Amino acid sequence: MINAYWPEFLSLALIHFMAVVAPGPDFVVTVRQSLKFGRTHGVMTALGIGFGLGIHVLYTLLGVSALMHTSEWLLTAAKVLGAIYLVYLGVQLCRSKPAKHNESATATNTEEHPDTPIESQSLKRAFSIGFLTNATNPKATLFFLAVMTNVVSIDTPMTVQMFYGAWMCSVNALWFTLVSLVFSAEKARCWFQRQMHLIERSLGVVLIAFAARLAFV
Repeated sequence: MINAYWPEFLSLALIHFMAVVAPGPDFVVTVRQSLKFGRTHGVMTALGIGFGLGIHVLYTLLGVSALMHTSEWLLTAAKVLGAIYLVYLGVQLCRSKPAKHNESATATNTEEHPDTPIESQSLKRAFSIGFLTNATNPKATLFFLAVMTNVVSIDTPMTVQMFYGAWMCSVNALWFTLVSLVFSAEKARCWFQRQMHLIERSLGVVLIAFAARLAFV
C-alpha cells in the first residue's frame, strides 16, 4: 500500500528532517544531558524526545490539533505550558555552579570511563526530560497541523498516516541519539566538563530565549 504514497512520504520526510536538524530545545537538552551525565543518559533523553513526538502524532491523527488551531485559548494555553517548562529547565541550568574539587576528580576519571556521570540521575528522569521537552512544545503542534493539512492528502488511509507518524518519531529518536553520541564522546565530554557550569548557564539562557519566543511569537 505504501508504494502508492511514496511522493507524499518523501515530501513529508524531507520537511520533517529539516525541522529536526534545526537547533531547538530538543537539541539543547540532549547536548546538556550528554555532557553532564554521559552517553547512556543522552540516549535515554533522545528516546524520550522520540516518544514525546508520538504525543503530537497521536492528537494530530485524532484531529485535536485542528481544534487547538481554531480555539485560540487552547493554543495559548499550550504555548504558556510549553514556555513554563522551558523556563523551569533554563533556570535550573542557570543556577549551575562550578564543580568542587572531588567532582573535578570524578570528571577526570571519565577519560577512562566516558559514560560515568559526574552526578547521579536516573534513566527514568533522563527519559522524562526528553519526553516533556518535546511533548510540551506547541511549535510541534503547529508543525504537524501544517504538514498534515498541506502535504498529506485527506484521502491518505489512516494506516499510512500512522506509518508517517512512526517514521517521524523514529527519525527524531535516531537523530538525537546521534547528537548524544557525538557530545558524549570521550574527548569532547572531558573537554566540556572543565567548563560545565558555564556551558550549562549558556544553555539555560538559550532555553529561556526559546521560551520567550514561544510565548510571544
